[in-house]
Amino acid sequence: MGKLSLQINATLEGLEELYTNHPEYNFLIKVKCTSCGEESDKWHDVSEATTFPGKTGKSENNFIAKCKLCGRENSLNIVPGSNGKYTNEDAGKYKTIVTFDCRGIEPTQFTPGDGWIAKVEESGKLFENINLSEKEWVEYDEKSKQSVGIYEFESKFVTTK
Repeated sequence: MGKLSLQINATLEGLEELYTNHPEYNFLIKVKCTSCGEESDKWHDVSEATTFPGKTGKSENNFIAKCKLCGRENSLNIVPGSNGKYTNEDAGKYKTIVTFDCRGIEPTQFTPGDGWIAKVEESGKLFENINLSEKEWVEYDEKSKQSVGIYEFESKFVTTK
């Protein structure tokens, strides 16, 4: 398959940056076998900090799955150094936050969960371990005496080189 990048788009209120607690962050994805087209109905955790030995035992992978339909063993890796930050300057457009190297499978859906970090624009305060499973988050920053939030969170996968 090659490489697929996860891109996000969100409205940031009073925030300078939004990013994951890389490399420990668990990307929750659904995958599809590129050989037979079978799509998983379960969510899978993929983290750069977690690796599994490949079937030859020589390579390490961040995720390995055997297709229930065709029996093919497929793998997926997070490309080292591909984690990015979504900033207030990116508002209104999609930006890549991580890239996956896919072998026989491709991610089809992503849902954000715990482990996001947001940096407040005025005070520089960090809010850590934010849960974005509801695709929005609101808090109050005592230092800058303002409401901060993440709204209209969206994601998509795009093919990259």
